[in-house]
Amino acid sequence: MREYLLCLVAAAAVTYIAVPWVRRLALRWEVMAEVRDRDVHDTPTPRLGGLAMFGGLLAGFLLASQLPLMRSVFDGSRQPIALLSGCTLIVILGMIDDKWGLDAPTKFVGQALAAGVMALQGIQIIWLPIGGTMVLDPVTSVLLTVLVVVVTVNAVNFVDGLDGLAAGIVGIAAIAFFAYSYLLSVEYGFERATLSTLVSACLAGMCLGFLPHNLFPARIFMGDTGSMLIGLLLATSTITLTGQIDPNALGDNGSAFVPTVLPLLLPLAVIAVPLVDLALAVVRRTRAGRSPFAPDKQHIHHRLLEMGHTQRRAVMLMHLWAALLAFAAVSLVFFPPVVSVTVFVVGVVALVVAVGWPRIFGPGLQG
Repeated sequence: MREYLLCLVAAAAVTYIAVPWVRRLALRWEVMAEVRDRDVHDTPTPRLGGLAMFGGLLAGFLLASQLPLMRSVFDGSRQPIALLSGCTLIVILGMIDDKWGLDAPTKFVGQALAAGVMALQGIQIIWLPIGGTMVLDPVTSVLLTVLVVVVTVNAVNFVDGLDGLAAGIVGIAAIAFFAYSYLLSVEYGFERATLSTLVSACLAGMCLGFLPHNLFPARIFMGDTGSMLIGLLLATSTITLTGQIDPNALGDNGSAFVPTVLPLLLPLAVIAVPLVDLALAVVRRTRAGRSPFAPDKQHIHHRLLEMGHTQRRAVMLMHLWAALLAFAAVSLVFFPPVVSVTVFVVGVVALVVAVGWPRIFGPGLQG
């Protein structure tokens, strides 16, 4: 645990320190988020914050490669190189998009390329809990991996619409995923040092280091450079975890169903908020005869603002929803299901009331 926390702190510190430098670079290069009709911010704001986050990731990995326990993640494995290759491609794609703007098909191809590079080097989904355990053939494994990465990247990208929103949601998801993957290593005897747990720790650190600069009113945006990077890392945590787990071994330890299904259930839970936002956007735009990637101002966070919530409160509500879904899923391993379900139901009721507060009690009681 100590070495993971050191990597988390290193990623957070380097990201936090690098942001002012990246901000000056964005101003010099004129990489700015101009004010558009669908945007919430009212002044041009520098982008490229994802470049500082990428620096935090590299710092976390560099430190991990020098630590006694974590060094085993890098020994005799191509996965760290595969991950860094994909991250480098996605960061380059994001920087180009932040500076000049790319159309949706071009970004989609770039995302698929980055995911394919990782998949062909060994970062793949290798099994699914269907009819027991279904082991995937190489072609299906690569295609499914690319699909998971591209969907996660775009889900995070779509939800990046308010100051601190995407970084907070992905940070919460990373912490939840870290808790579960670390539990597997301790409770179920899997490798104590795994790429999935390391990526989750570094991702949490990157988001924590970036958030102080990105909370309302934000001094810098992560841009597509950052949103696509953290989306790719979140997907990688999922994919590499399934590659480390023997589902049959999980089935031999106590309650078989929950631990076996959770590696695939948890990713859906931790990105449920951006995933629902993505699905609603695709349905909404397709029904209107528009491209699924055509921008609009009807995302979940826009609707919260229309209901009367402030930017800070809308972000907090979406963070709380993400935390409730993610940690409710993780708690299935730590607590009896009845406890987890009870807490989840109470949390849902409380958040539904909080979301509807302005319309239920009127604007005078918003606080």
